[in-house]
Amino acid sequence: MSQIRNFSIIAHIDHGKSTLADRLIQHTILVPERQLREQMLDTMDIERERGITIKSNTITLPYLAADGQEYALNLIDTPGHVDFSYEVSRALASCEGVLLVVDASQGVQAQTVANLYLALEHDLAIIPVINKIDLPQADICGVKEQIQKELGLEADSAILCSAKEGIGITNILEAIVKRIPPPKGDFQAPLSALIFDAQYDTFRGAVVSCRVFDGKVQPGDLIRLMSHGGVYKVEEVGIFQLQRQPRSALTAGMVGYLIAGIKTVSDTRIGDTITSEADPIADPLPGFKEVKPVVFASLYPVSADDYQALADALEKYKLNDAALVYQKDASSALGQGFRCGFLGLLHLEIVQERLAREFGQSLIMTVPGVRYEFTLTDGQVLAVDNPQHYPEPTKIKKTAEPYIRASIIVPERFVGAVLKLCLERRGSEPHFSNPTPGRVEVRVDLPLSEVIIDFYDKLKSQTQGYGSFDYDLGDYRDSDLVKLDILINGDKVDALSMIVHRQRARQWAVRVCERLKEEIPRQQFRIAIQGAVGGKIIARETINAFRKDVTAKCYGGDITRKRKLLEKQKEGKARLKMIGQVSIPQSAFVAVLKTEVG
Repeated sequence: MSQIRNFSIIAHIDHGKSTLADRLIQHTILVPERQLREQMLDTMDIERERGITIKSNTITLPYLAADGQEYALNLIDTPGHVDFSYEVSRALASCEGVLLVVDASQGVQAQTVANLYLALEHDLAIIPVINKIDLPQADICGVKEQIQKELGLEADSAILCSAKEGIGITNILEAIVKRIPPPKGDFQAPLSALIFDAQYDTFRGAVVSCRVFDGKVQPGDLIRLMSHGGVYKVEEVGIFQLQRQPRSALTAGMVGYLIAGIKTVSDTRIGDTITSEADPIADPLPGFKEVKPVVFASLYPVSADDYQALADALEKYKLNDAALVYQKDASSALGQGFRCGFLGLLHLEIVQERLAREFGQSLIMTVPGVRYEFTLTDGQVLAVDNPQHYPEPTKIKKTAEPYIRASIIVPERFVGAVLKLCLERRGSEPHFSNPTPGRVEVRVDLPLSEVIIDFYDKLKSQTQGYGSFDYDLGDYRDSDLVKLDILINGDKVDALSMIVHRQRARQWAVRVCERLKEEIPRQQFRIAIQGAVGGKIIARETINAFRKDVTAKCYGGDITRKRKLLEKQKEGKARLKMIGQVSIPQSAFVAVLKTEVG
């Protein structure tokens, strides 16, 4: 056990985690040179295309240290985006130390600070690493000062490296061996292991990634999953070295995988404890916080016949993504579907894209929203995340919406633009601090519903890419909320309804009506598109009718003949309008989703 080191790499987005992991793999000669490629641990196409890490990945690196000892270094690679912070928390629970990577040109950013606090909560050894020192704009002295002042870490202990050029990689490996403590555990104690990830293998069932704390597990053992008491027979155990490498046993301190014929998706719960059926432990290991979705949207298949295929796809997808929650939903406009909960807008995009790529699903998605609280006149408190469940307005006593505490770090010259953006989004109580000369941290309370659509994109564009953003979920605060309905020829389209703040209702209604006018094809009759709050119409657009030329076959002759034909056409259109059902193309739902407000 003294020759095992379990560590993770944490950093802000784009500070070079995946590149550093590539260099560590290259340096320990785990892969032949000709097989090396960028982002070795990012296995999904979508990760490679976007240049981001979405799933935690694990790899065991063999390393011969300067003292002549052979070490097994278990690297658990983690995502950097704020939406996937739950992945980071489960990876850290399996480690004894972390490499905290800071970009030499950008310095300490909002998520660097958030990730540091996560590591401190788990009481881990922290090794600061200053990456990208080869860049012409690298400011090593300035970044060291930030590490000392903002993070409270010893600046002299920071290791300088360039993951791209391969500079300083040996120093990092030596620091991992010397400064991260070996795992503690008892070989003789009953088995206790923590599940920190799981993947679905079509032929083998669930492949469980786990960290063994005490005891050992080997093929043939009977194990119990403590959250639901399921008992399984272990078929194979092993370690990850890009491919799965079977081993005779996993013992205390090791990180590896376990296959035990676990067939159903719902049986492997992230944060669950594995123990022996013959000699179980009394209490489960401390798991993770329950993942709470913050953004909600409904998914519907384009064709009603694909409903069962979508249900199967979601069930399989959920094994790889413990954070997705979903339940059945129905809409008169779109038929049967699912109401899903996501960790944020990037998470929502990833789920949508992976369902399309990996499971071939064509989907229609409704406008994302958050969970609101309604206090009724009889004292009952309702949590509503679906506009279809909006209570009767006469019974509502007060409404509340979730707020976040945002931390935005920007260069001084952009403070005005950031403050304007925050106030436009109903931000309140801004506080300013100067972590280092030339940079300002703005802490502001914002309604979550104002952040989920396009706040991050707007922030990046108004700060020329220099603004960094991180947030913690706060409390619920009283707010004046209304339900905005979209009517097409007087019929409500429930899939386009949304709950909004009263101040923003008209702005939303105008935008949605404009978008629908562009997308809905013209008919033989006029189509009225209206936005309404309660019984009051607050926005309207009209799609004019086609005028079929019924007089084309009249050559000359009396004007009364033409007039008679036009009157007849008018009567026919009135009848058409009475029975006319406007079909809304799926592109209209997508266009509304892309609506930018403010």
